[in-house]
Amino acid sequence: MSAVVKEVKKVTTNTLQKMKAAGEKISMITAYDFSFASIFDAAGIDIILVGDSASNVMAGHVTTLPITLDQMIYHAQSVVRARERSLIVCDIPFGYYQSNSDIALASAIKIMKESGANTVKLEGGEEVLDSVKKIVSAGIPVMGHLGLTPQSINKFGTYVVRATEEQEANKLKRDALLLQEAGCFAVVLEKIPAALAKEVSESLHIPTIGIGAGGDCDGQVLVMHDMLGINTEFKPRFLRQYLNLNEQVTGAVQQYIKDIKSKDFPNENEQY
Repeated sequence: MSAVVKEVKKVTTNTLQKMKAAGEKISMITAYDFSFASIFDAAGIDIILVGDSASNVMAGHVTTLPITLDQMIYHAQSVVRARERSLIVCDIPFGYYQSNSDIALASAIKIMKESGANTVKLEGGEEVLDSVKKIVSAGIPVMGHLGLTPQSINKFGTYVVRATEEQEANKLKRDALLLQEAGCFAVVLEKIPAALAKEVSESLHIPTIGIGAGGDCDGQVLVMHDMLGINTEFKPRFLRQYLNLNEQVTGAVQQYIKDIKSKDFPNENEQY
């Protein structure tokens, strides 16, 4: 655990700013339920992201697009109940901020009031500046998200690395500065060249959180189902799998079935 984080009982946006200033890396992971959030919080994670990736890993959708605001709030409520110290960030899902800033503000307020999350996150740069400004002006902290933005997958048509060409890279750098000026407390940089992420991170006074963006970001985030090996089909270059829970859980369940069939479970010590 970092020296900065040791000083605080609860991680806040101010804590993250101090960590960047001190050169201490920020840890972030997704969670969608009370049980895993409890484990991550107790383990010392700095930020828990209630990601719209719940659409994929919890509901089985192909993209993040179908999940609703109420469904995100349900997941965030579960995670918030587990929070002792981590900062809780909740994604605003697709369709609840893109059309205009009034809808964006209403969505953010609903998340904050009904879930108890500490902050919200939304995707995009210049296109969503009005929404960011309006949400921040209401006293709600906003985390930005640039690079590969999964809610725009139908626009991109692919999950390949973004901002490899000069024009898109320049736009990303400009967007990062605009988000900072609009009041974002941090920005996620997803699947962009490491050199570009380094340049952006050094140009900002707010923290950057990378996913597939190299080691020079101020922090890193992974989806828990990928990092823990629950999801075995998604294996991009940037993913480090720390466990193979799919294999371990499968083995445990198969042994459980075997013990039941063989009448080994329950034994005399496991009954009343």
